[in-house]
Amino acid sequence: MIDLDHQGDVAVLTLNHGKANALDIELCRALGEVLEKVERSSARALVVTGRGNIFCAGVDLLRALAEGPDYFRSFLPALREALEAIFFFRKPLVAAINGHAAAGGCILACAADRRLMARDSGRIGVTELRVGVPFPVVALEIMRFAVAPHRFEPIVFGAATFPPAAALDLGLIDEVVDPAALMERAVAVARELGAIGEDAFAVTKRQSRQPVRERLRTDGPLYDPAVDAVWFAPETSARIRDYVSRTFKKI
Repeated sequence: MIDLDHQGDVAVLTLNHGKANALDIELCRALGEVLEKVERSSARALVVTGRGNIFCAGVDLLRALAEGPDYFRSFLPALREALEAIFFFRKPLVAAINGHAAAGGCILACAADRRLMARDSGRIGVTELRVGVPFPVVALEIMRFAVAPHRFEPIVFGAATFPPAAALDLGLIDEVVDPAALMERAVAVARELGAIGEDAFAVTKRQSRQPVRERLRTDGPLYDPAVDAVWFAPETSARIRDYVSRTFKKI
């Protein structure tokens, strides 16, 4: 499900979960556990990547359809916890985006301190509104933090995905790298950030992300119940089924 290796003082977390590294309850919980383990370790920084040609395809919609709306009652809390764990990870974190990063996969990448994407590897973007589901507060705040204010609403409401060059122009990623050099470059960037004094980096990162933590405290109770209500609604399952049938051509 998750492979954890080390290249010197840099930990490398590889999503290795099914064909698409899709987010489900088990993967979300495993992410939190591994991130906590790396935080306690001697690693100075972390690189997150995916196995194969997909970084992360977002929420496992096929499983959601198979198990019904009640699945989301367990999944959404696990998703929120995983996104908070990666966004507030105290050490430097670099996303090595090896392929498609859609919806929750894009949000996962945008939670990192630096985002590198392999050239001609796939597309990245938040497609939630195209699917027909709203963003949990933490997911929307990660996107608000990651991209420039004038890009935020076009990216979110447009619900499109972008090739690496366009994603770079939009600020969704920080660098486009040749596929063969992606991991080497990501580890180098992580090592550079990890060379900063650990406490100095952690305090500065905490300060820079504190406004998001405050909005989670105030806006979470205000908006997340409404978000959940849409995810739980029977008509949302119909929209998801329609999206899957058009996009995946599987059901």
